[in-house]
Amino acid sequence: MKDLFSALCLVAVFEGLFLFVAPRAWKRMAEQLLMLRSSALRTWGGVILLAGLTTLWWLKH
Repeated sequence: MKDLFSALCLVAVFEGLFLFVAPRAWKRMAEQLLMLRSSALRTWGGVILLAGLTTLWWLKH
C-alpha cells in the first residue's frame, strides 16, 4: 500500500511540475486533447496503460 501512495505522490509531483514550469504549453496541450475524438484518446490511453503496466512488471521481476 505504501508503494501505491508513493506512486500517486510522484504523479502529483510531475503534474504540478509541468503546470508550474510551463503553464502555457500545458494549456495548449489540453486544447489539442479536446479536439481529438474519444476513440483516439481511448486508444492512446490503452497504449500508455499497457506500456506502464509492462514496465512495472519488468521492474518488479
